[in-house]
Amino acid sequence: MSITLLDGGMGQELVHRSGDTPTPLWATRVMIDHPGLVKAIHADYFAAGASVATTNTYNILHDRLEGVGLDHYYHALHLRALMEAHEARAEAGRGLIAGSMGPLGESYRPDLTPPIAISAPLYAEKAAILGPHVDVILCETMSSLELARGALIGAQAAGKPVWLSVSVDDRDGTKLRSGEPMAGLAEVLAAAPCAAVLANCSMPEAMAAAMGVLRGLGLPFGAYANGFSEISSLPLPSDGGAPDYVHRHDLTPERYADFALAWVAQGATLVGGCCEVGAAHIAHLRDRLLAAGHSIA
Repeated sequence: MSITLLDGGMGQELVHRSGDTPTPLWATRVMIDHPGLVKAIHADYFAAGASVATTNTYNILHDRLEGVGLDHYYHALHLRALMEAHEARAEAGRGLIAGSMGPLGESYRPDLTPPIAISAPLYAEKAAILGPHVDVILCETMSSLELARGALIGAQAAGKPVWLSVSVDDRDGTKLRSGEPMAGLAEVLAAAPCAAVLANCSMPEAMAAAMGVLRGLGLPFGAYANGFSEISSLPLPSDGGAPDYVHRHDLTPERYADFALAWVAQGATLVGGCCEVGAAHIAHLRDRLLAAGHSIA
């Protein structure tokens, strides 16, 4: 089977490599304070065998930038991230570039989902910037049906194929973090064209159940899990931020590949990693996929 091997996490890797104290805008601010670091991470993922470079644009959102007085950099930050992805791809000589669009409000906070009348135009603005410079738009970590719908509709402004990826409950992969059933995505997908549907930024243990649902939606599907301890049971902060999360130490490249190969056995054709899943995990996953007789697109 031909597999699209996604890259691994970007934000946590930037924290580890930059040495800076994480802030709500760390992954974006690092492009100003440490130019070239994003490119180096993309390059490492290409060297590990990844088929895709996911742009460091997940958190470039007005609601993030306004709070720290950087909203005037909105367009420029997108171009900076795109440049670093393009330079890494040029040097690798291969690969797709996926334009990342993260959740409005905050990751893992479906309670902050804005109505579609607000979300769709915001995502359309972002997609229009990314569109000319990417091969696909990747709407990531969507934790509610309403947010997924707004992102999918807005993403059409790019004029490129759209991959929609949702974040599922860490204890029950048949549900989104909002508690809504994953099966509700069928109605969301009817709202606008979509080329693939995925689950991401949840524990790998939850992904088999998610794959069981995604498999029935009639599109190419896949998963890229995180390396965090359980998030779903954590209390939601009163300041509107994301729950605290902790890096787990048991998720070795070998163990992560075991999970990913199981998703492929369920029919997944797009696999990779999210937060705390790095280049060593992707390289080992590449080797395991090839050893199992799969090809990497």
